[in-house]
Amino acid sequence: MTTSIQGTASQRRKAAPAVLVLEDGRTFRGRAYGAVGVTFGEAVFSTGMTGYQETLTDPSYHRQVVVMTAPHVGNTGVNDDDPESKRIWVAGYVVRDPARVPSNWRSRRSLDEELVQQGVVGISGIDTRALTRHLRERGAMRVGIFSGNALPDEGTMLAEVRQAPEMKGASLYEEVATKETYVVPAIGPDGEAVSIGAAKYTVAAVDLGIKGMTPHRMAERGIEVHVLPATATAEDIYAIEPDGVFFSNGPGDPEQAEHPVSLMRAVLERKTPLFGICFGNQILGRALGFGTYKLKYGHRGINQPVQDRTTGKVEVTAHNHGFAVDAPLDKVSETPYGRAEVSHVCLNDQVVEGLQLLDQPAFSVQYHPEAAAGPHDAAYLFDRFVELMEGQRA
Repeated sequence: MTTSIQGTASQRRKAAPAVLVLEDGRTFRGRAYGAVGVTFGEAVFSTGMTGYQETLTDPSYHRQVVVMTAPHVGNTGVNDDDPESKRIWVAGYVVRDPARVPSNWRSRRSLDEELVQQGVVGISGIDTRALTRHLRERGAMRVGIFSGNALPDEGTMLAEVRQAPEMKGASLYEEVATKETYVVPAIGPDGEAVSIGAAKYTVAAVDLGIKGMTPHRMAERGIEVHVLPATATAEDIYAIEPDGVFFSNGPGDPEQAEHPVSLMRAVLERKTPLFGICFGNQILGRALGFGTYKLKYGHRGINQPVQDRTTGKVEVTAHNHGFAVDAPLDKVSETPYGRAEVSHVCLNDQVVEGLQLLDQPAFSVQYHPEAAAGPHDAAYLFDRFVELMEGQRA
């Protein structure tokens, strides 16, 4: 929930004080950044030192206030090529030292101007290191950013923060998903789009908050991607006659995602090659009978170490998740769809980062192998999906 007041960047920075209030009562005072007004969400931190434009436009950040641990943000401005969706999804933005003058050959406007244009309330000039340490110790929590020349007293601000909805129990994926099916054509060897219906493979992608780079990574591999709304049925999926089915990333509590879980079970029953990312990994976990739980402060950033247990390889990966699958790391599990095992694990805290079925072609990962801003260590997972479809066809 956000309300904002427009104005020039320089006017707001000089004139508008801002306060960040956490639900446990801790406050940070700074200056307005982006739109001036009030916003609420869940306070989380991202450890990436680049890729802020992709972060801002990732639908999985819906209703979250993102704290950037990198001290300087906005150095390369904003361009029209890198957004992962059509709008900024974060509920609020927190930076220490915003760039005064962006410098990049692709830059079209400053980050501050973009935040203002889209009505995103932020705060700058606070100790983001102290805030990050606080969230690591106390956990992600509700937060409010208040800016303007007539701020309420701290008691009133704290009361408003504590009235905001929590992330646990929130069903958000339908709010960010497409309402209409659209097609991303395959890309041929010459770099040109392949005619609809002429691609080597066809994938039905269920949009739970899909990032734009995900169907592009599949298109690069000769896949025609039909992106379906989160409300799609099994009949909608199989009307496409897909070679594979994909379940995307997305925001909210996976325990509230009953329809996607039922839909994935319908796909598993037909043994169609299946791939899931992030929220899609949690949906696969639930479909197999595992539980999910909320992490203390989650994984967000582009420098998380994950081990692929099928190869032993360690990858540096991009993450954005506050929930995880509760599956055993030390054994193969029996499920209604055959044997399943944990395929990937985070080396920082042993959180489940991937699942795979051993008796049919289905797997998922908790992180983001499309990683537009990098790293690209996990891009091979799209090739693994292609291999599953090729194997099923053979």
